[in-house]
Amino acid sequence: MENNNYRRDEHRVYLINYHLVWTPKRRKPVPTGNVVKDCKALIAGKCEEYGWRVIELALQPDHVHRFVETFPSPPASEVVKQCNGLTAHALRQKYPLLKKLPSLWTRSYFAATAGDVSAETIQRYIEAQKGL
Repeated sequence: MENNNYRRDEHRVYLINYHLVWTPKRRKPVPTGNVVKDCKALIAGKCEEYGWRVIELALQPDHVHRFVETFPSPPASEVVKQCNGLTAHALRQKYPLLKKLPSLWTRSYFAATAGDVSAETIQRYIEAQKGL
């Protein structure tokens, strides 16, 4: 599968895929309706800006799954922080109802790395989550 090819630059050969999951504050059901569409577009734009490739993205009312390919340098915490900060700010400006929450996202998140073997499994899992 093309998703699992090693990436190369002038000094490195790498395959860094993060499976990231984070939740809205107090697990309040946030990503619904147009918020989902806007949140996905914001995350995709931020990833493109940094040169990260979104392999899979699923937004559920009480959590977000993202499977993303990055460079070796950014830690998972930076990948989460960049998208959470942007989406929290932009979505709260566009949707005043979200301003009632003290913050949009929790500071907690789940992160796992995936190699050649488990990448397909994670992708299928996230795809299955979309059907909920």
